[in-house]
Amino acid sequence: MLYENFDFDEFTKLADAIYDEICIWDADMRVVYINDACYRHYGLAPDYFIGKTVEELMEREKLWYPTDVYATLDNKKPSIQRQRTFLGFDITTISVPIFDSFNNVKYIVQSCREDEKNLFAELAPLHMKNQPEEGHSRNVLVYKSPAMQEVVDQADTVAKTKASVLILGETGTGKTLLARHIHEFSDRADKPFINVNMASLNPNLIESEFFGYEKGAFTGARAGGKKGLLEAANGGTLFLDEIGDFPTDLQAKFLSVLQDEEFVPVGGSEPIKLDIRIISATNCDIGNMVEAGKFRMDMYHRLNTIEITMPPLRKRPEDIPIMTSYYLKAFNEKYERHVEVCKEVLQLFRSYKWPGNIRELSNVIERGVITSKDGLIRTKDLPECFFSVDNLKRPADTPSEEAAPDLELGFDRLMEDYEGKIIRAAYEENPSSRRLAEALGISQTKASKLIRKYI
Repeated sequence: MLYENFDFDEFTKLADAIYDEICIWDADMRVVYINDACYRHYGLAPDYFIGKTVEELMEREKLWYPTDVYATLDNKKPSIQRQRTFLGFDITTISVPIFDSFNNVKYIVQSCREDEKNLFAELAPLHMKNQPEEGHSRNVLVYKSPAMQEVVDQADTVAKTKASVLILGETGTGKTLLARHIHEFSDRADKPFINVNMASLNPNLIESEFFGYEKGAFTGARAGGKKGLLEAANGGTLFLDEIGDFPTDLQAKFLSVLQDEEFVPVGGSEPIKLDIRIISATNCDIGNMVEAGKFRMDMYHRLNTIEITMPPLRKRPEDIPIMTSYYLKAFNEKYERHVEVCKEVLQLFRSYKWPGNIRELSNVIERGVITSKDGLIRTKDLPECFFSVDNLKRPADTPSEEAAPDLELGFDRLMEDYEGKIIRAAYEENPSSRRLAEALGISQTKASKLIRKYI
């Protein structure tokens, strides 16, 4: 019941301002109301939830786990439950049944807040299976976009095998995160995951870094020798980031190791048996490097049993609000702050091209959390690059204004210019000679020639 002069629309605005998340379910376990606080826990607006069932949200989309909606409906009693959202929030949910005139549950009203252990001392907890473990932390891939769902489905399929995986994608798209995901969902999850950035290794020491060495193997060697990266990763996963920087003179030896599944440390004589899974990643066009003689073809095929391409952030705009929420949580905890993002900034985030991808988004959020003076990241807090026309996406429904062709150039020149536009546009979506050939329905040889001509 509301005071007669109190407007209902005003009431909902006040409910949206409540710090705790408020969610109302009907007897069919369908969301009929949720306030704006849901964005903090899930990175999703209220409209996303309205009309969806607990089965859709929890069991299919896995936005949180577990749930006490079923138990509250069945037991007709208030309950309290610890949950974890897919963004990594530990929250406490209190569910209260609301009855109709026949004593049937008509609604379930939930209040959700970040976990407070003292509540469990005051209320009788509802114990359920799959309760989140204290201190549990696992690699998190944050996404809602179909583009990333396709990537994760492919990664999950290959995870249970020993097949080598080559992850392609622009800098900052999360290739390392995907590699860890594959490892953690494999049968080797309890074994080592060794991350090697090829670009950061000293070219003069790279052989001893990989294979290790025995005592006295060379001048300056450690007295007791050293275990190499291969031995450190034995039984687990070796992730080779920036694989394009792998020295060509060492590729043959490394390939032999992968084929024979054994190696001999530098200065040693006894082979060591090897059981590792190789995942590699690059932002380069390895196919072009092979054609140019900068990367061995047999090495390329050995690493490329399965190829997965990480989409750039500009191709997955659905994930930007979710990832913003995820990094806000991470940096608020790191710097012990309580900063949020204003709606104008979120709108600008969706229209920005994100040339630095996820890494750039993370950096922008961290900077905003540190520099915000009033607990809100505003447009004035963003770097200047956000206001450059070159970095803003043109709406898809805005027709491009092309100048009339200059007929004095002649037919051949005009057709060449047009061909160049097609190749550059297609190559942006398909950044390798093989993928470009498939997209345009031409041979890989012709695709390579066109790339060299126009890219």
